[in-house]
Amino acid sequence: MDVSRIRALRGPNLWSRHTAIEAVVACEPAERAIEQLPGFEDALRKLFPSLGPLRPDGRPGQISLAHVLEAATLALQAQAGCPVTFSRTAVTVETGIYQVIVEYSEEQVGRLAFDKAQALIQAALNAGEFDVEAAIAELRELDEDVRLGPSTGSIVTAAAARGIPWRRLTTGSLVQFGWGSRQRRIWAAEVDNTSAVAESIAQDKDLTKRLLAAAGVPVPIGRPVSDPDDAWAVAQEIGLPVVCKPQDGNQGKGVTVNIVSREHLEIAYKAAAEIGTVMVEKYLPGNDFRLLVVGDKLVAAARRDPPHVIGDGVLTVRALVDKVNADPRRGEGHATSLTKIRFDDIAIARLDVQGLKPESVPEKGRRVILRNNANLSTGGTATDVTDDVHPEVAARAIAAAQTIGLEICGVDVLAESLHKPLEEQNGGIVEVNAAPGLRMHLSPSYGKGRNVGEAMVANLYKSGDDGRIPIVAVTGTNGKTTTARLTAHLLATSGLRVGMTNTDGVYVNGRQIDSGDCSGPKSARNVLMHPDVDAAVFETARGGILREGLGYDRCQTAVVTNIGAGDHLGLNYITTVEDLAVLKRVIVMNVAANGYAVLNAADPIVTAMAPKCPGGIIYFAADPHNPVLTAHRAQGKRTLCVDGDAIVASEGNWRESLLLRDIPITRNGSIGFQVDNVMAAIGAAWSSGLDWDTIRRGLASFVNDADNAPGRFNVMDFRGATVIADYGHNPDAMRALVAAVNALPAKRRSVVISGAGDRRDEDIREQTAILGDAFDELILFQDACQRGREDGEVLALLREGLAKAQRAEKVDEIRGEFVAIDTALERLQPGDLCLVLVDQVEEALAHLAKRCAEASEMA
Repeated sequence: MDVSRIRALRGPNLWSRHTAIEAVVACEPAERAIEQLPGFEDALRKLFPSLGPLRPDGRPGQISLAHVLEAATLALQAQAGCPVTFSRTAVTVETGIYQVIVEYSEEQVGRLAFDKAQALIQAALNAGEFDVEAAIAELRELDEDVRLGPSTGSIVTAAAARGIPWRRLTTGSLVQFGWGSRQRRIWAAEVDNTSAVAESIAQDKDLTKRLLAAAGVPVPIGRPVSDPDDAWAVAQEIGLPVVCKPQDGNQGKGVTVNIVSREHLEIAYKAAAEIGTVMVEKYLPGNDFRLLVVGDKLVAAARRDPPHVIGDGVLTVRALVDKVNADPRRGEGHATSLTKIRFDDIAIARLDVQGLKPESVPEKGRRVILRNNANLSTGGTATDVTDDVHPEVAARAIAAAQTIGLEICGVDVLAESLHKPLEEQNGGIVEVNAAPGLRMHLSPSYGKGRNVGEAMVANLYKSGDDGRIPIVAVTGTNGKTTTARLTAHLLATSGLRVGMTNTDGVYVNGRQIDSGDCSGPKSARNVLMHPDVDAAVFETARGGILREGLGYDRCQTAVVTNIGAGDHLGLNYITTVEDLAVLKRVIVMNVAANGYAVLNAADPIVTAMAPKCPGGIIYFAADPHNPVLTAHRAQGKRTLCVDGDAIVASEGNWRESLLLRDIPITRNGSIGFQVDNVMAAIGAAWSSGLDWDTIRRGLASFVNDADNAPGRFNVMDFRGATVIADYGHNPDAMRALVAAVNALPAKRRSVVISGAGDRRDEDIREQTAILGDAFDELILFQDACQRGREDGEVLALLREGLAKAQRAEKVDEIRGEFVAIDTALERLQPGDLCLVLVDQVEEALAHLAKRCAEASEMA
């Protein structure tokens, strides 16, 4: 068994909406049915007893080692606690080659599970050893390391429940919610409108106290100190007991409370000094409470109890701590609901105050305190008391957060209880915290958990707001780029700032910010991350979907221009037009419920996608009598067609006409494929809610020149001859171009063409077979990149396609695109027409523009 081409599908993809690992697996003949491997399954289940069925999908048929790899990868992740359920093994057209797809919740964990599953299979094949428990433990540990922490995770879960899209921007806790100009960002429990000034104030405990005191919020007295002697002087001045803590600290690090002796204070000072400047303040007796304020509301409160053990009269204090730390709910850091109790100098000093040592055996029932501060990060526990908070206490907590300027704030209160105002019980606020931990509220040790993530999302987005911008996804065989550009132009005409990706680059608000083929998910994600984008239009090519899936979870509009005879067939196991349609319909399957798929009613393979769309359908076709179109129209649903000299939109009894003479790109309706592209773009604009006056203005102002739509039927003049530059590169495109060129007058017609080497032989031949019947002269050129072909191979295939040409009188073969273009231009006479099928789009168009300009100057 050989595993190759492992990919991470990070968005909705050919197989499912789940993120997944996809691998190509080659199995030798004996590995294609495990029945041919005596003893293999027994050995496998001995190594991994809880493996489960070897065909997780439950389908009948032979079980190959590829199926076993699928089952083992899924089971290992599930056993490690990952929430994964989907997997599949698909047979390819190549004998013994399979595609194995297994869902992951964290990409690194999914990849490691694939590796572990391969090792398991090899061990079973070779009678070797495999420690499945160690493998699962490693996967679980990695999952805990890389997944979102409980605080961030709760906010993300709440956002996802409201349909708000999210994206992790780092391996840490920085998360983007929403898209484009609607986006918000959080970093753990800190939001993007929290100022750096407010955060800095919160970190300075002395400044925080002074500001709170000025606002009438009760706080303990005290000040920063310079050394242990100064600390003791402050303690004597304000009276014991005192608290010693870092002026700039968090998570309870270096904090010691209820200090009653100089010796204890010196130990505490040393611990605090390791963090930074030390301060000493009056110890407020009572319980330690954490109040969580979000915006102008108190959303949760918890009583925090210090880490402690209960004596049993048998075990030492150290052994009791070890016993408590063995609780599976306790771990290191914040991945678990509780943290292990630390046994350090501070703990030993606290024992000494109680007359105990680590080796002491406390009597049964005695409560032994290991620390006086009650932070969960040092081993404390939490009890929910949200329902007990007095309105005056809540008001003081909210005032504290707003005084400092924190949108989300953890307010630490010391008081006997929260049932009455702080002023009545000598209580006070001792600290405020930016980015507070949420564990104690989400899953307290005792009491009711609070959905604080939901409160934070509600503070970011109002009810009914999902943070989304309109997304139009465009796919098909031909016309994608023109349709995407025209759609973006229509949206921009409405006043929206539009982000667009296509095979030419990435554009934001009319400015190109990236170049090259940008029709994949990475470019789409970059647009959705841009803060100046109000709407997005994504040309969506097959390669990106295969490589990584979509760059978004769902779109408002999916446009499928056509499928026809397809393109790029034979690559990546997409061998038939039907395969291609299944791949391209991924965008249709991921339309929002209130969105639309805009489908070409004249293409049966496209119309077959309609039942898979969760939203509505807008059909378009030039023929108003198209049966799919008429049936849809009869049901009162949205359609677009050509009726006489206009494109007509209809829904129920309503109709809107747009005259073709007012749409320059169609040349009064003479260029059929451009009429189709226009109808597709109108459908996208209609789905996006644009008004018809705006659509008219946009159609009238869209110019199909080399700047606005490079390589898309760009018409130029060269010494009285017509030159058309286009990027057509498949048989369907050739047919459409021939139909368009035939509508233009010309004395003599010539064409300049090469062929892309990554097409099938028959597709390359068919292009010149079509052109040979429509042009008088053909110039075949070999471009710089043969895309895997031998030198001269593409030219030979192009020549073969001309074997039965009906019209071609002259055929030349030339090396070099620009040489071929110049040769064709020099042969042109006034009234002639030349179609140049460019390969290096930008360079070729620039060369043509230069030659045409030179000719114009000489005229």
